[in-house]
Amino acid sequence: MRDVYHEELDTIGSTLIEMTGLVGTAMSRATSALLDADLQVAESVISADDAVDALQRALDARALDLLARQQPVAGDLRTIITSLRMSADLERMGDLARHIAKVARLRYPESAVPEVLRDTIAEMGRIAVELARKAGEVIDGRDVDLARGLPDEDDAMDQLHRQLFGDLLDKKTEYSTETAIDVTLIGRYYERYADHAVSVARRLIFLVTGEQD
Repeated sequence: MRDVYHEELDTIGSTLIEMTGLVGTAMSRATSALLDADLQVAESVISADDAVDALQRALDARALDLLARQQPVAGDLRTIITSLRMSADLERMGDLARHIAKVARLRYPESAVPEVLRDTIAEMGRIAVELARKAGEVIDGRDVDLARGLPDEDDAMDQLHRQLFGDLLDKKTEYSTETAIDVTLIGRYYERYADHAVSVARRLIFLVTGEQD
C-alpha cells in the first residue's frame, strides 16, 4: 500500500510538470497569435486550455483523495498541500495565456499591438515562456537555487510592464482608446503570468526547506 501511495505522490509531481509544459506552450502560441494576428493559432490556444483545467481537476482530486485516505503528516502533507497550490498557480497561467489569445481573436484580422510596441510585447512573451520552462525544471529537480533565481526574471518582466505604460502615455504617439485598453490588459496578463510562475518557485522552496522564501 505504501508503494501505491508514493506512486500517487509521484503522479502528482509529474502532472505539475506536464502543466508547466502546457502553459508555456500556450503562452508562446498566444504571443504569436497576438503579434501575427493569427486567428487559427488563437483559437487553438483558447481550446487547449481545457487540457490544463482537466489536469488541475485530476491533480486536485488525487491530492484530496490521498489526504482523506492516508492522512499524511510532515513532508508528505507539505507535498500534497503545496502541490494543490502550485496547480492553482499553473491553471491561472493557462487562463492568462488564453486571455491574450482572446484579445488576438477579438481584433482579428488586425493585430491588437501597434508596430512600435511589438518588440516590448515579444520580449514579455519570451520571458513568460522562459519562466514557465524554469518552473518545470524547479519542480522536476526540486532545485531551490534555480527557484531563487526566478524573481530576477520577474523583475525584468515588471520593468517591461512599466515601459509599456510609459509608451502608452508618451504624448508623441497617439493611440486609440481601443488600443490603449488592449495593450493595458495584455501587459497585465503577462505581468500576472510571471507572478504566478514565481509563486510556483516560492512554493517549491517551502516544500523543500519548510521555510517561506
